[in-house]
Amino acid sequence: MMLSLNFSQFPILETERLTLREHIVADAQAIFDMRTNEEVMRYIDRNRPKELLEVKTFITALHDGYLEGQNLTWVMALKEKPDQMIGAIGYWRTNLANHRAEIGYMLNPQYWRKGYVSEALKTTIQFGFNEMNLHTIQANINPGNDASRKILIQHGFVKEAYFKEDYYFNGKFLDSEIYGLLNPNH
Repeated sequence: MMLSLNFSQFPILETERLTLREHIVADAQAIFDMRTNEEVMRYIDRNRPKELLEVKTFITALHDGYLEGQNLTWVMALKEKPDQMIGAIGYWRTNLANHRAEIGYMLNPQYWRKGYVSEALKTTIQFGFNEMNLHTIQANINPGNDASRKILIQHGFVKEAYFKEDYYFNGKFLDSEIYGLLNPNH
């Protein structure tokens, strides 16, 4: 049976301190600031946006992906400031036939080491298993990213693979480390 990610409306999630909501065009500046911040992007091997328009196009693509049932990504915002994006977390590269999705996250450095990613991860994992009916959640990290590895292990993820130079970015081949979490209810 093929997995389907069709929600009649975008699922807004709440954690103790955060609201996880849909991306809106007003988030473009916050995304641009994170995606051009070398600290944030050190282990995220993606091209940096050159202008705000690229980010607005990216937000449209996220929205289209949600409507097509291909991805589900949330803005992380503090409950008391729901309009102000501090990070993002979500599922993409969904493999509906095999009930798998890849999870990824990023956070504005001002909010690092306060447990926000952990809090958001806990809630989105529960949502992924209970509401999306995922069988496996996968995470793909740059092997140098110790903080991300620690957080994944803390949430029960297990290292499944280490790929040597499987990813070409910025003129060089990079390694990838893959973590997986199986749905305990399956």
